[in-house]
Amino acid sequence: MTIRSSAPRPEQIDELTRGIELPLAALHEEHLALIADMIALAWGDLALNRASTLATGSEAEINALLEARLSRLLDEQPLWEQLVRSVARGKETVSFNGAHLEKRPDLSIFLSGRSPAFPLVVECKLIDAPGGKSGTLYCNNGLRRFLTGEYGWSGRDGFMLAYVRDQSTIESCLLPFLAAGRIAKPDPFAVSDWPVESGHAVLDLAATRHARAFRYLNRAAPADAPGPIAIWHLWLPAWTGGTSSAIET
Repeated sequence: MTIRSSAPRPEQIDELTRGIELPLAALHEEHLALIADMIALAWGDLALNRASTLATGSEAEINALLEARLSRLLDEQPLWEQLVRSVARGKETVSFNGAHLEKRPDLSIFLSGRSPAFPLVVECKLIDAPGGKSGTLYCNNGLRRFLTGEYGWSGRDGFMLAYVRDQSTIESCLLPFLAAGRIAKPDPFAVSDWPVESGHAVLDLAATRHARAFRYLNRAAPADAPGPIAIWHLWLPAWTGGTSSAIET
């Protein structure tokens, strides 16, 4: 049986983006930093109370716990409540050209100052090299989705979380993988800005910027270009002895 790829559906994109200029304005860095801090706060609480699941559970189990805890923080943290409407897991979304109507990013953060049609997408991946989950999976099945218009195509920002079980870090794992890609011609991850460490005293947090080659439908050049996307990477310790409260409020 031959499986054909879905054709673009311009009417879906026209309806979704009616009256909206693309790409959306970039989020403020302080807002993205606050999101990282709140995720770390939620993670620290889970590390104290759900350490076994973080260390041994599936990605879906961890995502469900994180969604629940981030949602609970809306009632506990005034700054989080001001910035965020809600957090959802596996919320269906549309690819950049409407060819795929049921893309399901791991977490969607619906921001107070932005249309609910365009949440901040958070893609999550386990990092456990002995278990066959390495930086290759993180990039090929995670990061790449932001670059090909599957996730975050309407905006200029995205988030990736790593649930780390083998003591890998951004410096020891992600940077070498992206460096190897930059040697290739063309770079499969189109890195335009090398990972910039946040300088955070506690979090393993960095940002990268990537070019995107897809084009918006029914828009004449240069308005059809999405421009680059900034991806914030937050790597969270899920190995025994590595889970601790990452931030205090």
